[in-house]
Amino acid sequence: MRLAWWDGKRRTLAFDVLFTLLVASGLVLEISKNSDLRWYTLLLVATQSAAMLVRRRFPLLFMALTPVAQWWPSVQVTIASYTVASRKGLHWQTAVSFVIGSAVILFFPTKREAGIGADVGYVVFFVLVPMLIGLWVYQRRALLVALRERAEQAERERDLRSERVVVAERRRIAREMHDVVAHRVSAIALQSGALTMTAPDKQTEEVAEIIRKTSTAALTELREILQVLRDELPGEPGHVAPSLDAVPVLVADAVDTGLKVNLTLPDPVPEVDPAAGRAAYRVIQESLTNATKHAPGVVVSVTVAVDNEKLVVEVTNPRGVGQSVVPGSGYGLLGMRERVTLAGGSLQTGWIGGVFQVRAVLPRMVAE
Repeated sequence: MRLAWWDGKRRTLAFDVLFTLLVASGLVLEISKNSDLRWYTLLLVATQSAAMLVRRRFPLLFMALTPVAQWWPSVQVTIASYTVASRKGLHWQTAVSFVIGSAVILFFPTKREAGIGADVGYVVFFVLVPMLIGLWVYQRRALLVALRERAEQAERERDLRSERVVVAERRRIAREMHDVVAHRVSAIALQSGALTMTAPDKQTEEVAEIIRKTSTAALTELREILQVLRDELPGEPGHVAPSLDAVPVLVADAVDTGLKVNLTLPDPVPEVDPAAGRAAYRVIQESLTNATKHAPGVVVSVTVAVDNEKLVVEVTNPRGVGQSVVPGSGYGLLGMRERVTLAGGSLQTGWIGGVFQVRAVLPRMVAE
């Protein structure tokens, strides 16, 4: 036996077992009142009970065995008529079941009122009515299935439309970034490269070279981001977001631009969850950028510490001694908080005793 015969529901199986035992007990009691129980009588009751137990899987078999029930045949015919119709619907088995059930009601020897009107009434009450109820249940079940499939189809179509809208918006953003930002960064790289070749003194040449390298790196990263935005699935291209192992290079680039940075990083660089590593890198990157814009001329301290479960990134700097002319977007701290939150961590920012502190606590989650 398989649970699928009972629609995969244990409660349906339990109901059928209890219902079958109830009907079988009633049959045995009725038989014992009128005559002695014989072995073949119990065999007939057991056969009919077994057919009733599996009636959901073999409804027509249950109807075919109703003549075996020499006691209460109308009860078995009623149950079988409903079962066949509710399981098969408008099917040839339903028609055959109607014929068998009508024959059992009309020709089985029982004490009932004779006459054509009485015969028709018995057939209608014990066969036709439960069969019509079963057909209604079958159609209702089919309607619910169709409505559920339609709702699921509508949901899938809605998701597809949403994905198309997102892809179109990402591509529009990529075009805008390419047309505006990439063009200007390319111009900076070209002009700084030209200045490097024609610089009147060594110091100007070094500064121009730093500008050229920085703008070229920024242009490379920008193109990788644009490629991600243009792809159907984010993250599919070969762009690998930097993690903790790229922090020394990030700090070295910041030092080349004139920023003073003290870096404290475990050696060797610890293994962390990729999402946590990317978030830590971006926190340090944005903090150094903010220090460059808002606190020029100071020493920035970058500390990365780990324990068994946490990765702690802390960037601090005192108030600046000068004023930067680089405008701020106002979204730096917000972007850091979003990245840290998506990685499952927490971020704290603010002034503490004249020192601006950015402290991110991330789950380490070392990859095995």
